[in-house]
Amino acid sequence: MKLLTHIGQYTLMIHKTFGKFTKWSVLKNLILREIDDLIIGSLGIVAFISFFVGGVVAIQTAINTDNPLLPGYLVGFATRQSIILEFAPTFISIIMAGKAGSFITSSLGTMRVTEQIDALEVMGVNAYNYLIFPKIIALTLFPFLITFSMFLGILGGYIACITGGFSSHADFIEGLQLDFKPFHVVYAFIKTFLFAMLLATIPAYHGYFMKGGALEVGKASTISFVWTSVAIIIANTIVTNLLLT
Repeated sequence: MKLLTHIGQYTLMIHKTFGKFTKWSVLKNLILREIDDLIIGSLGIVAFISFFVGGVVAIQTAINTDNPLLPGYLVGFATRQSIILEFAPTFISIIMAGKAGSFITSSLGTMRVTEQIDALEVMGVNAYNYLIFPKIIALTLFPFLITFSMFLGILGGYIACITGGFSSHADFIEGLQLDFKPFHVVYAFIKTFLFAMLLATIPAYHGYFMKGGALEVGKASTISFVWTSVAIIIANTIVTNLLLT
């Protein structure tokens, strides 16, 4: 029953977010600030993780397929498939749930504790639109972050293979090009866009409706990370079954 209450509150929050709009001159600055905090501010951690995990995926694939009967291009093929289909869209989204999601929850939770949200409502401002809508718009740029992750992941795999002697340049490139299906990229971006909406709204819900004092902010951030991760995994399973089977 409590779960149904949360789902109902969450749905109403989404509805009110797209209700009475704040002035564009104000909203524009809020959106740009959120893009800087949530997207630009995440480039470093995404680049670091993508590059080195791409390298690890390629090395492990090469080690586990070290058989003269297996073709040399298999390493490049497996690296491409792993990064485009799962690592970049799903794994990076879960990392972002911890990085950006916790930031969203803690910032809104702090505003709730310090009664800034109450002050906005007293002034007649649609606090849902003023605080949550810019985050949703900012995270529509999340697919660009995932594209960056895909590129660096494959680059990391290529460099790891070449420098470690696990595969030749020609074999790795052949594997990248082998049996490439453009729909796999479309599928990855569909997932990414859905995950972006979850990343913006679930942490915002936990921060906006937080109860208690300053100590509860940390607890709300942890809970929001758990539920955002659960929602991403469930959505990933559903979308994969719908689009790839």
